[in-house]
Amino acid sequence: MAARILIVDDDPVQRRLLDNMVRKFGYEPALAESGDQALVLLTGAERFDCAVLDLVMPDLDGLGVLARMREAGVATPVIVQTAHGGIDNVVSAMRAGAVDFVVKPVGAERLQVSLRNALDRSALEDELNRIKRSRGGTLTFKDIVTRSPKMLAVLRTAEKAATSAIPVSIEGESGVGKELIARAIHGEGERRAKPFVAVNCGAIPDNLVESILFGHEKGAFTGATERHTGKFVEASGGTLFLDEIGELPAAAQVKLLRAIQQGEVEPVGARKSVKVDVRLISATNRNLIDDVKNGRFREDLFYRLHVFPIAVPPLRERGEDIPELVRHFLARIAAEEGKRIRAISGEALSLLSAHRWPGNVRQLENAVFRAVVLAEGDAIGANEFPQVAAQIADRGSAAGEPEAEALPLETRQLLDIGPGAAPASAPQASGAIALLNDRGDVRPLEEIEADAIRFAIAHYRSQMSEVARRLRIGRSTLYRKLEQFGLAERTAQEPRKEPAEAH
Repeated sequence: MAARILIVDDDPVQRRLLDNMVRKFGYEPALAESGDQALVLLTGAERFDCAVLDLVMPDLDGLGVLARMREAGVATPVIVQTAHGGIDNVVSAMRAGAVDFVVKPVGAERLQVSLRNALDRSALEDELNRIKRSRGGTLTFKDIVTRSPKMLAVLRTAEKAATSAIPVSIEGESGVGKELIARAIHGEGERRAKPFVAVNCGAIPDNLVESILFGHEKGAFTGATERHTGKFVEASGGTLFLDEIGELPAAAQVKLLRAIQQGEVEPVGARKSVKVDVRLISATNRNLIDDVKNGRFREDLFYRLHVFPIAVPPLRERGEDIPELVRHFLARIAAEEGKRIRAISGEALSLLSAHRWPGNVRQLENAVFRAVVLAEGDAIGANEFPQVAAQIADRGSAAGEPEAEALPLETRQLLDIGPGAAPASAPQASGAIALLNDRGDVRPLEEIEADAIRFAIAHYRSQMSEVARRLRIGRSTLYRKLEQFGLAERTAQEPRKEPAEAH
C-alpha cells in the first residue's frame, strides 16, 4: 500500500494541484479543506504518513492545527505550505512541530524531495523508538507495522489477551513476528514493568533444557561450577516467552507441566522447589495437535498452553504490509550501515510485492539488508534484489508457464506470466461486467473485481502501468491482486496477442 498523504488547503485549485502531484509520486492523497476537518482526520481511526498543511486558512489556521496535533499526541510529520516565505513564518512553523516548509506555488521536484525526506525521517524515528521500547519491555501494539486487515484483526485479539494473565499460544510460520506480538502483549499488560524473558526451545541442547529453564545448583552435574537460577526464576513477576515450544523433549514437558500447575520449579540438584510467578506465552510453527496425536507432545501440556490461541498470517497473505515494512527496514538498516539511501523505486516495490516470501518478514528484512549493502547510489532499484527476481522466475518455470512475449518486460520479470491476451472468460469489449450469477444472485465482489482487472489488462493490451493508473491502484497492488485471484497463471495459458507498441 502506498504512503497516505493528507493535503490541507482551503483553496480548491491548490488542493487539486497537490492531489495530482502526490498521485504522480506514487502516494495516496486525501483532501481536507479546513483545519478543523484535518484535525478530525488526523485524530481519527485513519492513519496518515505525512501531511501537507497550508499555514494561512480561515478559522483554524496551520499553526493552530500543529498546536492541536501536539496536544492530541499526533506524531504525523507535517510539511507546511505558505504563500508568505518570511523567516518568522518558517521559525514559528518549525517550533510548532513541522518537519519542513515549501513556498507556494511549490514545484513538483521540491515537493517530492520534501515528502521523501519526511517519510524517511518518520520511518527511521519509528523504527528506533520501536527498538528502544522492545528492549525496555514497553513495546505496544501500535509499534507493530501493519495495514493488513487480517493482521489488524490478530492485533485486536491479542489486545484482549494483554489485559489478562491467561496463557497465550501464538501460532504461525517461522519469521511472521510471533515474538513481536508476545512483546506487545507484555508491554500493554500489568507486568510491563517486570522482565520479559524469551527462550528459543529449539536452540537448547536436550541435555541442558532443564538446567536452562528451571536452573541448577552448583555441582549438580559435571561442569556446573556456579549456581544458575533458570529462566523461570529470571522471569518471575513478568512474562516468560517459550518460542518453538513443540521442540521440547518429553522429560522437559513433564517438568514444564508441573511448573505451570504448581507455580514452582525444581532446579537440577536442588533439595526443594522454588516458587515462581510468571505470565506464560508460547509460540510454535508446528501443528501441535498433530504432534499430540502422534505422541510427540503431551496432551495435558497442550491444553495448559493452548488456552488463548492466536494465529498469525504469513506475509504472503498480507501484501499490504510489504511497502510499509520495507520503508522501516530501509530507514533503520541504511542508518546502521552509514549509507544515505533516500528511496526505493516503484519497480523494486512491485518486485517485492510479487514475491511469496516463504521466510516471511524475517526474509524480507534480510533481502532489504542485502539490497542496502549492494546499493551504490542514493536509491534502491529492482537490480538490488537479484535473488528475489530469480526465485519468482523459478516459480514461474516450475509451473510450466510459456514464455510471455506480449507482456511488458517489467511484468514478465516480476510475475513470469504468459502473453498478455484477454482471457477467454474476460468481459466483452463493450465493457459490460455481469453483476448477477446464473441463479439471479449478486456475484461476490472478489469475482467482479477479478473480471474488471481481466478486462483492463485486455483493453490496455497488458500495459500494466496504464492498467494500474486507469484502475487507480498502485502497481504493487495490481500485481498482488493478480496473484490473489490466480490471474497470473490463467493469463499464461491464453493464446498469444500482439505486443503493445513501445512508448
